[in-house]
Amino acid sequence: MTMNKVHLLDEATINKIAAGEVIERPASVIKELIENSIDAGATEIRVEVIGEGTRSIKVTDNGSGMNRDDVSIAFLKHATSKITDARDIESVMTLGFRGEALSSITAVAKVEIVTKREGDLEGTRLVVHGGEVVSISDAGAPKGTSIMVEDLFYNTPARRKFLKKGRTELAHIVEVVTKNALGHDHISFYLSHDDRELFRSPASGDLFDTIVHIYGPEIARELIAVNYSNDLIRISGFISRPGFTRSDKDYQAFFINSRSIRSKSISDAIKLGYYTMLPKGRYPVAMLNYSLDTSEVDVNVHPNKQHVRFSHELALMDAVAEAIGSALAQQELLQDKEHKGTQTRLSTDKEDVQVIRENQTEFKVPIKDTQRRLTRTGRHLGQESEESELPFDIKILGQVDNTYIIARTLSGLVLVDQHAAHERVLYEQVIESGIKGSQELITPVNLNLNSKERVLIKGYIPYLEESGFGIIEFGPDSFAVRAVPNILGRLEDPSVVHDIISDILSGGRAKDMTGISERVCNSTACRGAIKAGAKLTMEQMENLVFQLYRTKNPHTCPHGRPTVVTFSRVDLDKLFKRT
Repeated sequence: MTMNKVHLLDEATINKIAAGEVIERPASVIKELIENSIDAGATEIRVEVIGEGTRSIKVTDNGSGMNRDDVSIAFLKHATSKITDARDIESVMTLGFRGEALSSITAVAKVEIVTKREGDLEGTRLVVHGGEVVSISDAGAPKGTSIMVEDLFYNTPARRKFLKKGRTELAHIVEVVTKNALGHDHISFYLSHDDRELFRSPASGDLFDTIVHIYGPEIARELIAVNYSNDLIRISGFISRPGFTRSDKDYQAFFINSRSIRSKSISDAIKLGYYTMLPKGRYPVAMLNYSLDTSEVDVNVHPNKQHVRFSHELALMDAVAEAIGSALAQQELLQDKEHKGTQTRLSTDKEDVQVIRENQTEFKVPIKDTQRRLTRTGRHLGQESEESELPFDIKILGQVDNTYIIARTLSGLVLVDQHAAHERVLYEQVIESGIKGSQELITPVNLNLNSKERVLIKGYIPYLEESGFGIIEFGPDSFAVRAVPNILGRLEDPSVVHDIISDILSGGRAKDMTGISERVCNSTACRGAIKAGAKLTMEQMENLVFQLYRTKNPHTCPHGRPTVVTFSRVDLDKLFKRT
């Protein structure tokens, strides 16, 4: 007699499978517990992590707490105080509502909860291991709730096996806590790792003040306030000016009705708001809260509640883009008042070349900086050898907006992106010669790292030093660069160092030297190349194009962006409808 192939799973197995949807890693535990604390009305939340989070996580709050009856069922699946039936989901304002978080955590860990309501004589201690209640008893406790999660995934070894190593998991934890601090600036957050404080935020009720505490004054001073509203939505927060960007989205945080979310649509709309002011592959700093009617957004898309759907997504994207554009335009008007008359006058000072772009935003590129970048490999582009003969009979005609080199060939016209072209030249020179040696900086460059980057950099230091950087730690989570690779030449712009380090750290945890050298080469070439807006002499343009055509791949920069666009005589005739 054959056995049935289809059978019902037991409750313990069902709970472990369900837990995998909600609890993916230690940061997931912290996210769910913080959200419960916020929903309980807490004004102080402490997160204490031991190891990478699987050993021990403790979240303590001063919220409303629970009585014995409530805590007895709080860890049961689908037990929640947030909603009573399906209709409530459409108007839910709390961060949690599914009744899955606590049951999912206890299914894969050893958990102790101590909780007490204000006015109760005693609190309650409940111990649950792998979904089974071990004990429940009275306990002395202050008002609020403290939850200790130990041996996470102890009964699901496959899940633990696929966790990343320590600093990557810790970086995810830092990200969760910092985003909650930004989204709830009226709450004080504290985070420690192995009994060492990582950061603390004030309960000031002021987003800007919270940003200063988390990211530092250097970033905060680069921000522009956003305040926008229409019939659909209200948008408030801060974005960075166009000239201040990052290599990844770590400095972006979005909140729908104070709920931290991820949304490609919103990210795309922000880029649209900046129009052409953002360099390719760069991202603005953005901390924005979107307030809209709960009927306009579905937060019940996924158990982690970070992915949402909008009823009127296109209208929302239009509003976001308009909000960003309005904030940038308003900032530009303020700058115009401060620098009246400067935006249409070309500077004749030899130290600076002023470039006016279509959006009328003022950019200044020091000539000295351009010369330094053009001498990066030890030879000035205007001092190339006598063998410098341009290929294909190219004749340089000039520059367009001090950004594109325009040239004529026998068959038509050529436009060269000067930054992308120089980036390709530098990249191949670095790849060919390697990063050889380093140079001491006269003054070390302090690294203004966010909490996540501070966690990651310690694992990178050996690889960065192998790549020519000298990193020193001069205090708890304080780092400076004392030496840089020789390929960077004479360093006159310290921000280049920070950009390169941030680019490298954006790859996550350092596993080994493989891949890090490639990132160093990419970032060094990008940051070391001449910028759009830099005025070049005719000789410099000729030699840049000459060097470009000597590379193995002259048609794209290392990021895949085109360096050259050609217009044949046939193309030109078509444009002017001659054919």
